[in-house]
Amino acid sequence: MSRILLNRRSFLATTASAGAMVILPNRAGALAAAPVKGGRLVVAGDSEPANLNPAIVASNGVFFVASKVIEPLAEQSYEGSDGLAPRLAISWEGSADGHTATFKLRDGVTWHDGKPFTSADVAFSALEVWRKLQNLGRVVFKNLESVETPDDHTAVFKFSQPTPFQLIRNALPVVTSVLPKHLYEGTDIAKNPANQKLVGTGPFKFGEYKPGEYYLLKRNDAYWQKDAPLLDEIVYQILPDRAAAGNALEAGEIQLAAFSAVPLADLERISKVPGLKVYPNGYEALTYQLIVEINHRRKELADVRVRRALAHSIDHAFVVKTIFLGYAKSATGPIPAYDKTFYEPDTATYAFDPAKAEALLDEAGYKRGADGNRFTLKLRPAPFFNETKQFGDYLRQALAKIGIDARVVSNDTPAHLKAVYTDHDFDITVATPVYRSDPAISTTILFESGLPAGVPFSNQYGYANAEVDRLIKDAASEIDAAKRADLYKELQRKVADDLPLINVAEFSFISVAHDSVQNVSNNPRWAVSNWADVWLRE
Repeated sequence: MSRILLNRRSFLATTASAGAMVILPNRAGALAAAPVKGGRLVVAGDSEPANLNPAIVASNGVFFVASKVIEPLAEQSYEGSDGLAPRLAISWEGSADGHTATFKLRDGVTWHDGKPFTSADVAFSALEVWRKLQNLGRVVFKNLESVETPDDHTAVFKFSQPTPFQLIRNALPVVTSVLPKHLYEGTDIAKNPANQKLVGTGPFKFGEYKPGEYYLLKRNDAYWQKDAPLLDEIVYQILPDRAAAGNALEAGEIQLAAFSAVPLADLERISKVPGLKVYPNGYEALTYQLIVEINHRRKELADVRVRRALAHSIDHAFVVKTIFLGYAKSATGPIPAYDKTFYEPDTATYAFDPAKAEALLDEAGYKRGADGNRFTLKLRPAPFFNETKQFGDYLRQALAKIGIDARVVSNDTPAHLKAVYTDHDFDITVATPVYRSDPAISTTILFESGLPAGVPFSNQYGYANAEVDRLIKDAASEIDAAKRADLYKELQRKVADDLPLINVAEFSFISVAHDSVQNVSNNPRWAVSNWADVWLRE
């Protein structure tokens, strides 16, 4: 893990250097001054998730708010041999046969309603929520058979099939948000009111939510970590217009804009505003992938020649330079190149070649009609970022040049997720999955067949390949690290050739903060970590 984190730092440096400007964080003020308690941190928020429970929906839009309230077993860190820092678990180890993982849990932790946190909460969360309901946990914990709780501070996970501890360890930050058993047991978990009015063990308590206006989090005075948290309150001010975030920072209305809430085009200017700092780090474990998902239920798109034609119509270099302003890298496959453990460089690639795209479409029997068009597609760009919307417009134009009429349909986030991942009402869509340290956490779910409808950011496009499914199954139970990596490299070669989806770019984010905000970007998942050590300098 530590090696992967180091490579992520290199990735961020390379990504930033490709842009027009590089601004490195300056923590000198934080080092020179003693932290002080108190104050309200006002943050730009650009989304209002329908479900705010990270144990059910493991996505960064949810984590951004919920990670301050609900805690995982461990968090990623720049320090330590395995790149992890303890949270609700203080230690973890796996058995040699891959059938057992044992967690020692933190003593003296209470839920926000005053009930004690115990191993029963971990067992309930794992068996009833992560394994059954969570979009990513269903994959990681699908072979979890039971969780033994010999005492209040020990949880022993038992797996029916060998499960690589490498996978479990890599998954700890993102899939192990623990819920209070006493509030969820015996209820319809997916509809429990606590999914919005969160109750956790974290440094901040859920205060209130006013739709279209803000989320308010308040200091947890009974937090287990001594002298934390430092802030009194965190307010997420809903600013769906990203240009408004930069204006609000300059006007002093907010103090922090994360996840590139300030448009990339404005960074050069805003970096020169006195009192503001730009941070290109703190997202190393949150590398996003810009992809084109393809509905294989559509006859034309079920033909691999058509899918390859789509791939040849996309100019990756143009996308990186013009849409991401250099703050991205061209993708070569489903696993980012910086992950030296799993990345396979020797795969099929599809250079920008409109003439070849047209030849493939002719060969497939889809010649241009009298109006110049071959067929029409419904294109749904994800509404998550400016860049995904811009890429949707670019893709429409690129496909028009090869005779495909792509008609853009735009929705807000809930409507988009339902249309694509539940109703399958699309032909192609622009999506942004996150690579999360291990292919089994975030990559195989994009290719495995038979997943139930309604699972966000998963294979809901009808792609089914028995060989791909076999590779996914074998890798999921391979406890030999080298053999497991080889299986994933074979998977990359197979999907690059079969092209169930198109990988276009890899990108990360920028944070902009007032210089009074201290301890910004001090871990690889900073924006979605608990902010217990964030404080405001007067």
